[in-house]
Amino acid sequence: MKRSSSVGARRIEPHDVEVGRRIRVRRLERQMSQTELADQLGVTFQQVQKYEKGVNRVGAARLQRIADALDVPISFFFSVGDRGSPQEAIMPFLETAHAVRLMRAYARISDPAVQRSILDLVERIAGRE
Repeated sequence: MKRSSSVGARRIEPHDVEVGRRIRVRRLERQMSQTELADQLGVTFQQVQKYEKGVNRVGAARLQRIADALDVPISFFFSVGDRGSPQEAIMPFLETAHAVRLMRAYARISDPAVQRSILDLVERIAGRE
């Protein structure tokens, strides 16, 4: 009996995409390449790419290994609270390497007056667009 093409095919689920997005964000925060994470997990970097895109579902045991490698609790990968929470609002911003670099550099500034000046500048620039 021939299997239909839809049998065995798996849809990409929003939860899988969200878990993958959070893997990517945390990996970038840690300044880790996909290859470095893959080496720690014993998989290829292509597999990490698929996890991050939500194309491949991450099993529970593998997700725990990813959490360990990225130094976060496994709960980091799951939504907590309302979708409008501050954590949810910042996640898309943290998906880019530039944003992570910006946050790291800002955090290294020890003078609160300089931090406020930078914030004022960025808000003025953003207000123009």
